[in-house]
Amino acid sequence: MKVNLHIDRLVLEGIDLDHAQRPHLQAAVEAELGRLLAEGGVGNLASGGAVPSVRAEGFEIGADGSPGRLGTQIAQSVYGGIGK
Repeated sequence: MKVNLHIDRLVLEGIDLDHAQRPHLQAAVEAELGRLLAEGGVGNLASGGAVPSVRAEGFEIGADGSPGRLGTQIAQSVYGGIGK
């Protein structure tokens, strides 16, 4: 299955991230969300469509607050919100 994903805007409230770390965060979100969509499917979006917004559930930033780990958590939260 081919999945085309476009994220127009990602709003992160309460997260202080250095500007230099943003590309790493973006890459981690894209990689994990792509993996989740490929493995778990896209549910009711399988025939195409758009989701104007996704409200992701909150998560806690652990001791490893690296952009990679944070991106993975964000992607998992967003993926969980896609089907709602």
